[in-house]
Amino acid sequence: MTTAADQIGTTLGGRYRLEALLGTGASANVFLAQDTTLERQVAIKLLQPALAQDAAFLKRFRAEARAVAALNHPNVLRVFDWGEEDGVPFLVTELLAGGSLKDVLDAGVRLTHEQAASVGQQAAAGLAYAHARGLVHRDVKPGNLLFDEEGRVRITDFGVARALAEASWTEPAGGLIGTVRYASPEQAEGLPVDGKADVYSLSLVLYESLSGTVPFLQETPVATLRARIGQPLPHDPSLGPLDVALAQAASPLTEDRLDAAEFERRLESIAAALPPALPLPLAGVAEAAATASQFKAPSVDDLTQVTSAVLTTGPVPSGVAAPYDAVADEDNTVIGFVPPSEAAPVGPRRRRRWPWILVAVVILGAGFAAFAIATKLFVPNVTVPNLVGVSSVKAESTLSKEHLTAVFEPSVYSTTVPVNDVIVQQPRAGTVLKQGSTVRLVASRGLPSVTVPSLQGFTCAQAQAALQTVHLKAICPPAAQQYSPTVPTGQTISYWYGSVTNPKTVTYGATVNIVISKGPPPVPIPQVSGTFAQAEATLVAAGFKVTEAKEFSEAIPVGSVTRTVPAAGTPIQKGTTVTVYVSLGPPLVTVPNLHGKTVAGATAKLQNVGLKVGAVYGPPGGTVFKESPGSGSSVKAGSAVNLYVQ
Repeated sequence: MTTAADQIGTTLGGRYRLEALLGTGASANVFLAQDTTLERQVAIKLLQPALAQDAAFLKRFRAEARAVAALNHPNVLRVFDWGEEDGVPFLVTELLAGGSLKDVLDAGVRLTHEQAASVGQQAAAGLAYAHARGLVHRDVKPGNLLFDEEGRVRITDFGVARALAEASWTEPAGGLIGTVRYASPEQAEGLPVDGKADVYSLSLVLYESLSGTVPFLQETPVATLRARIGQPLPHDPSLGPLDVALAQAASPLTEDRLDAAEFERRLESIAAALPPALPLPLAGVAEAAATASQFKAPSVDDLTQVTSAVLTTGPVPSGVAAPYDAVADEDNTVIGFVPPSEAAPVGPRRRRRWPWILVAVVILGAGFAAFAIATKLFVPNVTVPNLVGVSSVKAESTLSKEHLTAVFEPSVYSTTVPVNDVIVQQPRAGTVLKQGSTVRLVASRGLPSVTVPSLQGFTCAQAQAALQTVHLKAICPPAAQQYSPTVPTGQTISYWYGSVTNPKTVTYGATVNIVISKGPPPVPIPQVSGTFAQAEATLVAAGFKVTEAKEFSEAIPVGSVTRTVPAAGTPIQKGTTVTVYVSLGPPLVTVPNLHGKTVAGATAKLQNVGLKVGAVYGPPGGTVFKESPGSGSSVKAGSAVNLYVQ
């Protein structure tokens, strides 16, 4: 089998000569190469041959390679070329001399606040540029943040994780792709991802750079994924001025999380308030290529990490088989053919060789049997099905049919996955296992509880806004409004959810009913009498405002109260204005002009205005030439008017 080291010295695409192995991973090997056309050194990412057999991957890789090659940003690694050699895809990128952030962290270095703000701001700028062009990285981690000789950050591996997501051995529909220790909650839940997943991963990288630890890291990958679902970033004093920005960039809910452009602005603002950052202790490519003994195999949760170089000479790294040495094999033959001319004389010594051979065969057979049992050599293989989004009962049944055992880890809350459905599985779908193997599953506990904030003194609109910030809804039913002697009109008295009044916690996304105050309860208007001053004193003492009005009254003496509006006994809010009416006495009528009228005509006209005829002086058939009281005079209704006729 051809190894990565065996490829050194070969030429790809007729122009790129591989000179040293810079790193290796599950998906690709990275080489130092010489571009013989332009006479410059470049980096070659040669993908593993197994991926070349996957049509879906190749289709996606070609599309992604074209898109990534068009990126031109100072914080994104330039892709010069791409192609295929013997059907195996490769990318040609610029060669950077500063190594990676992983090299810095592996050396035990923790970044200062100034350095972390600078590195994060540059990485966020590169991500924002790519996101604006429709590219999501999906695998942001220290090993993918490279430095040039001046210490400038370059993001590498854009497009590779997206292409891997289309490979047949990965989970469908945007499942978990990328390094487990930096994966976002939505990646852990197998949900579709956007640029905010990259922001989450970058925040974890910066957290590790400052604190020396990766948040939520557990003993197993599935425990790591489970630990961060629905959980805010834990506080650490070492984060200093970056604490709040990192927490917002790592919000478990994407709608609350900063996007890359916002994260860049926040980090840029923080960096501007800090002293200038000191240069990072960077490791160069040449140094990495000269230290083959530092090679280490990639870890399970670091699928694409770049490790130190493996050269064609030097000691064989641990975990890598030494090449077959034909000469050494000939010199150390255990059982070989002996020519007849050199054979030992027939006798007891020759016959005693067979028991030893038999013993060797038995030992070898026993060893092989032990090996077969330990490795389950003869146990059939099965492919792990996709169980994400499947109910726990169905997942267990499906695994049982495949002769696999389901082990359920403690369930976790989820805002997207229904209760008892599988959120995470380990190993992922498409993995090949022996029958009888264990598949670990994490099921959803359903929606989490949310703490209800204090709504004291809030109007309906303010209460709705406050609850919306914690992903709750609110309604203020008019029928639920109540009077309150202590809570001002329009403010919240209480709230309820289900049968619980003023609950401390409710279910995520629930609708809370708000009770709004109608102000103090209404008070009946007291009965008043006497003068206006007396009535005013009584009403003011009861909490009302008072205004005066006058009206005629035949029954109530002048200056006395006739009535109130609203009427006495009507319940109204304190502070409401009550109108007090005061009597002007009986109403007055103006005597009309009756000159020239007959007695009958004058009588009718007086009756029309509420007056009557008194004495008539003169001939009954004559006409009126005078009335008393005279025309235009104001008299009480019903008064008599004397007529003078001629």
